[in-house]
Amino acid sequence: MEQSNVKSSAQGANGHAKFDLDIEAIRARARRDIESGAVTDTYRADRETVLRLLNEALATELVCTLRYKRHFFMARGLNAEPVAAEFAEHAAEEQAHADRLAERIVQLGGEPDFSPDGLQKRSHAEYVEGDTLQDMIRENLIAERIAIDSYRQMVEYVGDQDPTTRRLLEEILAAEEEHADDLSDFLAKN
Repeated sequence: MEQSNVKSSAQGANGHAKFDLDIEAIRARARRDIESGAVTDTYRADRETVLRLLNEALATELVCTLRYKRHFFMARGLNAEPVAAEFAEHAAEEQAHADRLAERIVQLGGEPDFSPDGLQKRSHAEYVEGDTLQDMIRENLIAERIAIDSYRQMVEYVGDQDPTTRRLLEEILAAEEEHADDLSDFLAKN
């Protein structure tokens, strides 16, 4: 397995090494193992670990979608309408995260695990129904905080080994932080 597509040459006029791609080597490698799709010889991450982490994240997003949907329908009380609307918005965003994770799993040659059997066990977040609007807000905030820590650790693990997966995880992390901020505001108001 060749490690680099870059030919290092003498220093250029600005004192930096020249950057030349070995395009013939890239072309040759692209023709080998063509059935591997997007996963080329230069993929550096442990693919099986990344697929496991992505499937755990997928389970987490699915559990969060279900919890938010339940809370949307069960929200009651004086301030329920804006909170329920926020729950519905978050449910849709969590579902979109799940779809993006599933797509990345397939790109890496894996299979997204949508099986309801063991869904909660694979999820980092818990499915807690909550009895009151305050409980629902609190449980969703706890789940978002769990997701934030999980995604941060996954981003650190993936590092520079898989920039596409890292970017996806970072984008989802930013959305989860927004969700937590929204819920924290509601918790302070209720």
